[in-house]
Amino acid sequence: MCRFTMYLGPPIRMASLLIEPAHSLIFQSAHATERKEPLNGDGFGVGWYAPELTSTPAAFRSTSPAWNNANLRSLSDVVSSPCILAHVRAATAGMPVGETNCHPFRHGNYLFMHNGHLGSFRGVRRSLLSGLSNEAFDLIQGSTDSEHLFALFVDELSGANTEEDDALALCLNRIVWRAVQVVEELGGNHPSYLNLAVSDGDRCAACRFTSDPVNDPESLYVIERELYEPVARHSPARREREASRAVVVSSERLTSDTLWWSVPRNHLVSFGATGGLRLFRMRPERPEPTSVPGAAA
Repeated sequence: MCRFTMYLGPPIRMASLLIEPAHSLIFQSAHATERKEPLNGDGFGVGWYAPELTSTPAAFRSTSPAWNNANLRSLSDVVSSPCILAHVRAATAGMPVGETNCHPFRHGNYLFMHNGHLGSFRGVRRSLLSGLSNEAFDLIQGSTDSEHLFALFVDELSGANTEEDDALALCLNRIVWRAVQVVEELGGNHPSYLNLAVSDGDRCAACRFTSDPVNDPESLYVIERELYEPVARHSPARREREASRAVVVSSERLTSDTLWWSVPRNHLVSFGATGGLRLFRMRPERPEPTSVPGAAA
């Protein structure tokens, strides 16, 4: 399994999210506390947006351990962004360690990450590929279930109303049930663990899901408040209608702040740069809105 962190809010230095917190993602790459194996050393990636320049995100990925990459630390000290997605990888047994298998995956203005695994992936991979559009099929460069899930997401976008506030969350919900159905039909109904995160730079969505009737999904936490000092508060590069609060979604809590709350089993969160955070119960037809537990006042 892996660990990831996603941020949306006023621009912050990447280091203040990835390195400086007591339980930062870099720390989790060697000392994860909410999984049996604490090491996530099979590569890392960070993606970020510079909306004053382009809607296309930048990405830096490497097969080296995040805790030992001097380039990541140097970059994090000087780059700031209003939207950051970062991931440290623990490769699934049998999966190769290569840069093409490192997250986040990128297409157009979208970034995508996954923590977990799709049940019986090798047995259902051909079926997943056969249902993809040419655009989505051509995205796949690596061998992971994660990148195949991203291709499903891109495939779903083609028929979605992308102007809808919760469009990313609705697409996440659809690909989860689409993938689980294929596993049920062809993969012996082996359990899937699908913590997914996606952003277009202005909106974000993440889910915490498993089809396992016994075991819990991978951990996932949310906090909605300004944890870190924004940079250039009055910069013209800031979004015109930027919401004042920041939202962080993370596999493990980055700080000891008591406002962190756990995403319930089989739920997803949706939030944007100009709106508040919303929580949904995942359903095969359409996710059902529900109240946010522990939301900040």
